[in-house]
Amino acid sequence: MIQAVNVTKRFDEIVAVNKLSAQIREGSVFGLVGTNGAGKSTFLRMVSGILKPDEGEILLDEVGVFETVAAKQKFFYISDDAYYFSNASVKEMMQFYALAYPNFQKERFFKLLKGFELDANRKVNTFSKGMKKQLSILLALCAKTDYILCDETFDGLDPVMRQAVKSLFAEDMQERNLTPIIASHNLRELEDICDHVGLLHKGGILLSKELDAMKLDIHKLQCVFAEDKGEPDFSGFSILKKEKRGRLYTLTVRGGREQVKAEMEAQQPLFFELLPLSLEEIFISETEVVGYDIKKLIF
Repeated sequence: MIQAVNVTKRFDEIVAVNKLSAQIREGSVFGLVGTNGAGKSTFLRMVSGILKPDEGEILLDEVGVFETVAAKQKFFYISDDAYYFSNASVKEMMQFYALAYPNFQKERFFKLLKGFELDANRKVNTFSKGMKKQLSILLALCAKTDYILCDETFDGLDPVMRQAVKSLFAEDMQERNLTPIIASHNLRELEDICDHVGLLHKGGILLSKELDAMKLDIHKLQCVFAEDKGEPDFSGFSILKKEKRGRLYTLTVRGGREQVKAEMEAQQPLFFELLPLSLEEIFISETEVVGYDIKKLIF
């Protein structure tokens, strides 16, 4: 298990990560989402041992990660902009990573290269962005680490490749308990694959929950009341957002489904319905609560 304990990281006057605490359990897919500049990439670099926290610590099975070789060998970090040696071929990059990771699966690597139609002798600097991402993913999988840290890894992959990568992740999770940690702006992509989601904002973590539990605890509520009823009483709801268009009220509320339903029925509306929220809608609702409002950005 990975534990971040009150982790802070500064770059001069900029606080990239601010007193962040989180737990990432093995064998699940952890999605890391957040606003621009929320600290997702910085957090992944600290988890992998590339950066040292200014305060707090990152632990892997209760052992500090930074400057601990045995811990670092359990991580493979896929950067948003992966670095490859100048003029190196695919095969030469494989040989380099095989030196760093003793359990590297060379036979599997060449098999996957063939399936992805990547030439082992071709220079990596001649690859497109998507092909470089594919190569990074194959190197990560074949390094046979316990954790793969993915920073916008699906960005640049076409739909077929994204599905292929998800299938490979699922296969390794089942066979060897792989734990992917995926930071992404594409919330719909994360919704399709993640078990647990951590929401970052301004370097701190707003919430960290199982995705299913998160969806069960927040709802969109639409309701209509009779004209002669007057203004409805919503004081019994935990409201994140409220809008009114004519006689139609649209609320984003916290609480269990049955609890919200019972409270609304007590108001005797002409009509109401409870709708599930997507991860993207949950993200918008939670960040609006702390002042990251799209209306402010537009107007």
